[in-house]
Amino acid sequence: MRDRIEIPAPADFHVHLRQGPMCSLVTPHIRAGGICLAYVMPNLTPPITTTERALEYKTELEVIDPNVEYLMSLYLSPSITPEEIKRAYKAGIVGVKSYPKGVTTNSDGGIESYEIYYPVFQAMEEVGMVLNLHGEIPSDAENNIHVFNAEEKFLSHLESLHARFPKLRIVLEHATTSAAIECVKRLGDTVACTITPHHLVLTVDDWAGQSFNYCKPVAKTPADRISLQRVILEGNNKFFLGSDSAPHPIIRKSTAKPYEPCAAGIYTSPILLPLVAHILESFGALERMPDFVSTFGRRFYKKENTQVTVVLRREQLVIPNFLNKDEQNVVPFWAGKYLNWVVDI
Repeated sequence: MRDRIEIPAPADFHVHLRQGPMCSLVTPHIRAGGICLAYVMPNLTPPITTTERALEYKTELEVIDPNVEYLMSLYLSPSITPEEIKRAYKAGIVGVKSYPKGVTTNSDGGIESYEIYYPVFQAMEEVGMVLNLHGEIPSDAENNIHVFNAEEKFLSHLESLHARFPKLRIVLEHATTSAAIECVKRLGDTVACTITPHHLVLTVDDWAGQSFNYCKPVAKTPADRISLQRVILEGNNKFFLGSDSAPHPIIRKSTAKPYEPCAAGIYTSPILLPLVAHILESFGALERMPDFVSTFGRRFYKKENTQVTVVLRREQLVIPNFLNKDEQNVVPFWAGKYLNWVVDI
């Protein structure tokens, strides 16, 4: 039994750091959770749609915690032009995130059709930026589209985009289904996929009636969960960590109204590396840990490993029931439970 794991510069390629007081609370949790590099999502209010605003946000994060490398992204919207893409690339912005309209937090300004963005995608392909896809289509009762098939119904869009822009690096974010895993495996080397730790352990039975396990996309069936675990066990380099760690105030997670659901999102940043190690070990994939949380993602994003090494030590860790600062508070995933690993600081 291993008692120690050394990981070169762990990276989380999908994280939400919010804004204002909530940002001040959660940003220091990135490094506390063992992560050196964070790819930051742009779905703020208003969304980040310009190079200038992305750089301002990056500066805000660096003031809070300068010990993390922040990769920034833009929110795909009609205001983004090929010229803006070129400016963003020169400024070091890594990618553009696409949200289908209305499917997740702050996605009301999301896309309804990809065709109008083809010039933007062509510019991204030319300069080498990444397109990040929230892989669901909006629910539509008349066409029998719902949270359980929204991801699978989206996959034809991924295939079409890859066929039209074969050199464009595309990441299907937070896969939850066997269909998504198999689709990404079939497509070319410019298509990759992030997997969250919570989707490696949750199924529908865990979030139905339990708001703190509710996220978008929702966890699916035990068979889907096995597919996610298996692709990590296989060591397929197209699949790597993107936590989709998404903090919400406790009141937004714990309450719903007749016409307003509770907030969708699971918060894992402060315990991320110990959580991933605990989960991977549970299905025999602990040896895949360095590749899953560092090597594969960094290689796809062309972000070389730094000289930093993070060490995990086998020791019991009690997950706090909540975390707070001033008037802000969040509940981490698996609050009150035990993990078998800690970050050796």
